[in-house]
Amino acid sequence: MPANTTDEDQIVRVPLGCRAYDIRIGGNLLSRAGEFITPVLRRKRVAIITDDVVGPLHLKTLEDSLNATGVEHSSITLPAGEATKSMSQYGELMDTLLEKQVGRDEALIALGGGVIGDLTGFAASTLRRGIDFIQIPTTLLSQVDSSVGGKTGINSPYGKNLIGAFYQPKLVLADVDMLNTLSKRELLAGYAEVVKYGLLGDFAFFEWLEKNGAAVIHGETAARIEAVKRSVQAKADIVQKDEREGGVRALLNLGHTFGHALEAETGYGGSLVHGEGVAIGMLMAMDLSATLGHLKQQDIQRVEQHYDATGLLKNLPSIQNIIWNSENLLKHMYQDKKVDQGKLTFILMKSIGNAFITQEADTSSVLETLEKFVCKIEAEA
Repeated sequence: MPANTTDEDQIVRVPLGCRAYDIRIGGNLLSRAGEFITPVLRRKRVAIITDDVVGPLHLKTLEDSLNATGVEHSSITLPAGEATKSMSQYGELMDTLLEKQVGRDEALIALGGGVIGDLTGFAASTLRRGIDFIQIPTTLLSQVDSSVGGKTGINSPYGKNLIGAFYQPKLVLADVDMLNTLSKRELLAGYAEVVKYGLLGDFAFFEWLEKNGAAVIHGETAARIEAVKRSVQAKADIVQKDEREGGVRALLNLGHTFGHALEAETGYGGSLVHGEGVAIGMLMAMDLSATLGHLKQQDIQRVEQHYDATGLLKNLPSIQNIIWNSENLLKHMYQDKKVDQGKLTFILMKSIGNAFITQEADTSSVLETLEKFVCKIEAEA
C-alpha cells in the first residue's frame, strides 16, 4: 500500500473504470515517489525518460527513492525542448527501449514537462502494443494540463500533436516543490493554463486566482497545491465525461486553436512557448466572442487586468525573423486537428466561467481578430 497522505498532499481521482488513476499533489513527493509508484507496477522494473535540463536537477532523487523500495531502473536522457516531440526522436527512443529489452510488464516514467510527458506516453502506448507509464510532471504547465487526461503524441511539420494516441497513465505525481527550479517565464506559461480553467467553467476559481495568483507564481506552497488541485479536478471532471474528446472535452482547448497557430508560425521553438501561445490565444478567443456578440467588453477588460497583475503575455511578441501575418495564421489554424468537415472549431465565451464550443465563427470575423493583434505589433514597431 502507498504511504499515508500527508497533511499537504491532495489526491484527485480520475474515474475511468479500469483505467482510473490518482493524481497526487503536494510537496516533497519526488523523494517519496517509490512508495507511491510501487503499488501500481506489475513488475518492479522501470525505465525513466527525462531531458538534459530536468535530469541533472531531479533524476538522482527519483532514483534514490526507487532504490529504497527495490525498484530496478534505467534512464534515458533526451534533449530538452519542443523539437524533441518529433518523429525522429520518437524512433530513436523506441529503438533504445527495445535495445534495453523493456518488457510489456514493465513501465515507463516520464520525468519532465509536457514534451517528455507527451513523448513518453506515446512511446508507452505503442511499445509492444502498449505498456504502463507514470507521469511525474516537473512544470506548472504539465502538472495542471498535459500530464492529466491521457493525451499523448508528437508534432508534425504540418501541426502540433497531429500524431498521437489517447492513453491514460497509471499514476500522476505533481510535486509543487519541483516548480521552485523554474524560471518566471516557465511559471507564467503554466499559469496561463491555470487561468484557462477559471475562464472556461469556474468563475469562482477565477475570482480565487484574482486574489491568489501572485502567490501561486511567487512560490507559496499552499497556494500552488490549491491551484494545481482545482485545475486537475476541473480537467478530471471533463475527462470523465468525454475521455476521447468527442464533445465537452473540447472546452479544454480554450485559446488553443489560436495558440497552436502562433506556435506553428514560430516553428515550435523557444521564441514562443506553448503557455504563451495559449495566453494570447485566450484573449483572441475572447475578442472573437465579443465580435460575434457573445461576450461583454467589461469581461475582457477584467481578464486583461488579471494578465497585467500577474505578468501574462497579452500581445504578440516581436520575434526576430517572424513577420506576423493574419492570413498565414489562418492557414495554420486549418491544420488544427479539431477541424471538422472543413470547419474550424472554436471555444468561445459568453462570460467569465461560461465557455462553449462552436463551428459558427465566420472566416472574416476570425481574420478581423487576428488582424487586431497583428496590427498591435505593427503599431509598436
